[in-house]
Amino acid sequence: MNAAQQANSIEMTSKIAAIVNLFRSYFPDVSADLKPWIDNEETKEFDDPNALDFAFHFPGRNFNCHSNSILMQVRLCDRDKSGRSNILGIELSGHDYRGQQWRFSTIGKWEFWGVGLPLPGEQENV
Repeated sequence: MNAAQQANSIEMTSKIAAIVNLFRSYFPDVSADLKPWIDNEETKEFDDPNALDFAFHFPGRNFNCHSNSILMQVRLCDRDKSGRSNILGIELSGHDYRGQQWRFSTIGKWEFWGVGLPLPGEQENV
C-alpha cells in the first residue's frame, strides 16, 4: 500500500518520515515518492495493508546502484492491540530504463540478486 495512504496517525507518519530521512542520509540526491502505485483496478489487487511502499528516484542513473529508481516495500506484522505495527522485513528492487536490475530482501538470505547488482560498497548503503 502506498506509504502516503498509511499515514493515518502521528506514529505512522513519524515512522514514514524516519524511513525517508534514513534513506536520504545515504542518498541525499533522491526524491521520495510516497505514492508509487497508480490508483486503478489493476494495481488494487496487489494492495497490502500490512506494507508501506516507497519509490526513491535518482536525478539520473546512479551507477553505483545500477538503477534510476529504487522501490522499497516495508513489510509489517499485523497490528497488535495497541494499534502498533512492527517491521517484519524490507524488500528493495533497483530499476532503470531496461526494467528491474536487482532485488534484495531482509526476509530470507539477505542477498542481492539480479542482472546488474549494486557495487559492493553501495550494497551496504542500500
